[in-house]
Amino acid sequence: MDGSPPIVTLTTDFGEGSRYVAAIKGVILRECPQVTIVDLTHAVPPQDIAFAARVWDHATEWFPALTIHLAVVDPGVGTDRELVYVEIDNQRYVCPDNGLLSCLAARQSPLRIFAISEPEFWLPAVTPTFHGRDIMAPVVGKLASGLDPRRLGPPRDVITTIPLPQATIVGQSITGEIVEIDSFGNLISNITADQLATAPRDESVRVACDGHETFGIFATYGEQPAMTLVAIVGSSGTLELAIVDDSAQMMLGVHVGAEVQVVW
Repeated sequence: MDGSPPIVTLTTDFGEGSRYVAAIKGVILRECPQVTIVDLTHAVPPQDIAFAARVWDHATEWFPALTIHLAVVDPGVGTDRELVYVEIDNQRYVCPDNGLLSCLAARQSPLRIFAISEPEFWLPAVTPTFHGRDIMAPVVGKLASGLDPRRLGPPRDVITTIPLPQATIVGQSITGEIVEIDSFGNLISNITADQLATAPRDESVRVACDGHETFGIFATYGEQPAMTLVAIVGSSGTLELAIVDDSAQMMLGVHVGAEVQVVW
């Protein structure tokens, strides 16, 4: 630690305003009162590991070094799945070993992995349905207070990963899918800026999704009039479809999983 106040982030599928989130924060603060807790999101769809993995991939790199990121998206809670502490780049992660680190680990291999298996760092009573409060929260609080992660349990060589949908390129065509819908109703795809590197940006390129189409890939929403369907490369570095000044999800009725095709 460098003397700066420790930072912990929380990502869960508990829903905004959940008392479960409050309980986790209370345990962390009891262990480390000086910690700053940042909510990444509690709006992960229930048990959607892939969604939470993308949240971590898009958000955690912007935090100061040694920030501790806790995710409680845990459909296997109470089973024999492990809990892990993982270091990737200069960030620290605590989570169930169920694929939550898939996106981050695909970009950069973990530096250290430890199982969280030593009960001395847990709450005295552990319920089988709330390991986020009873195991991970006290561990995170102790790590924020300076606990050496090597004391948490034995080292591991690998973490669990899950397959994530990847866009494909065939000739002058890229096929992907909508993987997320943000709070503005924008349709975010898995087609990356790198995959679009050779595609034109003018109206010779067609972007189609679920029976809707638009021409051209723009830099900003404001380059087109209100109520226009527009394709842009968003802040996460992937192609997204938006209705200028409105919700593409509501206007078009498109859902996660819908195919997106770029042709030029």
